[in-house]
Amino acid sequence: MTKNLGSADKIIRLVLAVVFGLLYFTGTVGGTLGIVLLVVGAIFLITPLINFCPLYKVLGISTKK
Repeated sequence: MTKNLGSADKIIRLVLAVVFGLLYFTGTVGGTLGIVLLVVGAIFLITPLINFCPLYKVLGISTKK
C-alpha cells in the first residue's frame, strides 16, 4: 500500500469521523442515516491512520506531497 493521503486530507477525515460519531452517539442522527454516518466515520477514522485510501488508489489520486 502506497501512502496517498496528505496532512490536510488526514485532518479533515479525522474531524469528520469525530463529528459523525458524536452525531450518532448523542442521538442527533439515528436510524439508517445514523448507521451510514457511523460506517463512513469508521472509514474516515481508519484511512488516515494507515495513510492510505483505496478509492484514491482506484481513481489515481494522491494528496500526499
